Amino acid sequence: MPLVFSSSLRAAACIAAMTALVAGCAVGPDYKKPAPPDVKSYTAAPLSTTAATPNVAGGGAQHFAEGGDIPADWWALFHSKPLNDLITQALANNHDLKAAQAALRAARENTAAGRGAYFPNVSAGFSASRVQNPPGALAPVPSNNAFLYNLFTPQVSVSYAPDVFGLNRRTVESLEAQEKSVRFQMFAAYTTLTSNVVVTAIQEAAAQAQIDATHQLIGIDTNMVRILQYQLDKGYASGLDLAAQKSQLAQTAAGLPPLVKQLAQLHDQLAVLTGQFPSQMPQEKFELASLQLPQDIPLSLPSALVEQRPDVRQAEANLHAASAQIGVAVANRLPNIQLTANAGSTALAMSQLFTPGTEFWNIGAALTAPIFQGGALLHQERAARANYTQAAEQYRSAVLTAFQNVADTLTALQQDAEALKAAANALDAAKVTLDLSQRQYRDGYAGYLSLLTAEQTYQQARIALIQAQANRYADTAALFQALGGGWWHHTDLAKDDR
Repeated sequence: MPLVFSSSLRAAACIAAMTALVAGCAVGPDYKKPAPPDVKSYTAAPLSTTAATPNVAGGGAQHFAEGGDIPADWWALFHSKPLNDLITQALANNHDLKAAQAALRAARENTAAGRGAYFPNVSAGFSASRVQNPPGALAPVPSNNAFLYNLFTPQVSVSYAPDVFGLNRRTVESLEAQEKSVRFQMFAAYTTLTSNVVVTAIQEAAAQAQIDATHQLIGIDTNMVRILQYQLDKGYASGLDLAAQKSQLAQTAAGLPPLVKQLAQLHDQLAVLTGQFPSQMPQEKFELASLQLPQDIPLSLPSALVEQRPDVRQAEANLHAASAQIGVAVANRLPNIQLTANAGSTALAMSQLFTPGTEFWNIGAALTAPIFQGGALLHQERAARANYTQAAEQYRSAVLTAFQNVADTLTALQQDAEALKAAANALDAAKVTLDLSQRQYRDGYAGYLSLLTAEQTYQQARIALIQAQANRYADTAALFQALGGGWWHHTDLAKDDR
């Protein structure tokens, strides 16, 4: 009994000593999450409801609900089934998003692999060899006095490095932070993808509408040239008038190829965003009339923006990783303990393995401490601290950029509403002029050339209105992206957020 008690006491003491070693402090700074910026608003001027333009598509007033939350499928606020279908295809087929998801899986596996340093390494081995001792040896090794024999040796080896100074913990901490960085990089890819699909679809619709209006303008200008040529032949018009109209026709026609090129490029871009080859993308027209302008827009609080922007969260994760790397660099300058154990059996025949007298084992401990490496470890620590400073400045820059994006977009929406109102007023004035010209032409008080001029002005005003509508739709989508895109509510991404 006393012997048993003494053995138990020694075992408990050994366990306590090992626990103390493993639970040693982790050197280096403990990471502290940066506090959100003490900012109460995005813009210097207070936000107000945007101007409204009645009876115009996309002309509704937009209200900003401060403190509101961005919905998961914010693009559904445009109430366009074709747009929703494009987003669904992009989320299912976009290769950049799939690559970002694969990168996240790889980062998770790297983190899991790093946690293996917390546990002992156990390996098993088996060796078989044919040995001949020199005939002149003083004595043969085997018990049968043979100089030529077989030797079989199976063994198990265990090694363990107690994490005395936190090298493993800081390394895993850095890996976990890097995993978070890749995770938010994936969220950024998702947010960018959805925004790009919406904006590209809007731009494609605007380009198509402008092409249609430009074709009508070319027709009007061509007709005016024909009339002026006729009048010149009859002596009713001057050559200067005809030359000026031909110049106008040439300028209008010159504006068509860039629009056609832009439309084709936007079509190809939508194909790639949805994971298709340009030749496979259906030639369907996406119309601005199929969109409804979101009028009640949730506007996140400034204090919440840093938690919602994927680029800011990625920069914050990089800052955390850089902080942990300082601990890694410091721990590399301190002593390292390695515990080892080996056990096995060695025999001249397989049948003799693990029989009495063939066993062997050994237990050892080694302590290594760096003494002189030419200053390499010191400079590596200084580099780690400089990298942390760099990551901190990059984080601050990302925060400022995020607030700038929101402020710029809010200002753009205010001015888009004013521009749309002005464009609508110009279109109304052009429409009144056109109606009067048509009436005067029917009554014989105006010539056909005056009517064509009024139609030309009307089509130009129509193009300006299309551009104003597209800008308002696109900047609304840009605001949702600037606020983070609602990735935190998306169920398909939540399953990757383990």
